[in-house]
Amino acid sequence: MTDQKKYSDAQLIELSKKNPESFGILMEKYQGPLFHYIRRIGQLSKEDTQDLLQEVFIKIYRKLNEYEEELKFSSWAYRVAHNHVMDHFRKIKARPKTDALEQNEWEKLLSSSVPMEKILTDRDCVEKVKSCMAQLPLDYREVLILRFVEEKSYEEIMDILKKPKGTVATLVARGKEKLKETIRKKGIDCL
Repeated sequence: MTDQKKYSDAQLIELSKKNPESFGILMEKYQGPLFHYIRRIGQLSKEDTQDLLQEVFIKIYRKLNEYEEELKFSSWAYRVAHNHVMDHFRKIKARPKTDALEQNEWEKLLSSSVPMEKILTDRDCVEKVKSCMAQLPLDYREVLILRFVEEKSYEEIMDILKKPKGTVATLVARGKEKLKETIRKKGIDCL
């Protein structure tokens, strides 16, 4: 990590507008979080995720002058990533693959969103629940990932998804219920 702790996001944005090489510091700061976010919502391979991440950073750089300073930069960057991934899937009209979330990320999601302490020690259960999660509509899967895996606040999720707080809260609640329902329907008895 070079100078990313030395500057605030606002300072890094201004530096990047004046000197494109400074954008590398901003990229370094957000590379990991955005990579994992894209991989989780898109359920893509590492290589495909890296390709999309590169495209997202190009978009972020090109749109730096459009950044609205009243938003947190991280929320704005996640919004750009969200839109790019959605555009990608609209173009290819393909359903995401089911194996992209890593074991510990699924465990974190499951332990946060449904009471499944037993699942944390049962890898077979985690795999079964992964398949249930992959069957959720993208709106529910994405909001659960943002809330429980990415640990975003409701306000940040509102900014990323451009939805009112009540809608976000409803999506989280319904997503959790749909996940529980799918788990019950599949007869997963890890609970």
